[in-house]
Order: sequence, then C-alpha cells, then structure tokens
Amino acid sequence: MTDLQGIEPVATFCGKCDCGCPQLFVNPSASAERRVVLTDDFGQRVEMSADQFGSILADAKAGKLDGVLKS
Repeated sequence: MTDLQGIEPVATFCGKCDCGCPQLFVNPSASAERRVVLTDDFGQRVEMSADQFGSILADAKAGKLDGVLKS
C-alpha cells in the first residue's frame, strides 16, 4: 500500500476481511485539488478535490451510478 501517514481515515468499503479493502481518507495537509484520497486493495490511490468527490456523491444519491452494479 502507498504511504498513508498523516492522512485521516473516513470510511472502509467492505471491511469484512483483512485483505486491504478500499478506503476513503482526507489529507488535511494536501492542496485543495488533492485533499480526498481513495485507495484500493491493489495498492493504488486516487487523489481528488472535495468538489470532485462531492460530484460523485451527488451522482450516487441521484441514482446515476446504480447501473454500474447491474450486470
């Protein structure tokens, strides 16, 4: 996993195992454009602004992402 020192955990997605589940963090010392951090269970990370993350949340709440899980 990439270095996560100094960032604050917000949520763990799954959490039913010990396999390095995806997590959401806030990095208070990062620039505004990189404040929200998402990690996956493969050691990768995505950094984005709070506005960008807010857009994802708004789309999810509006049901725009519901089709992603249907297959």
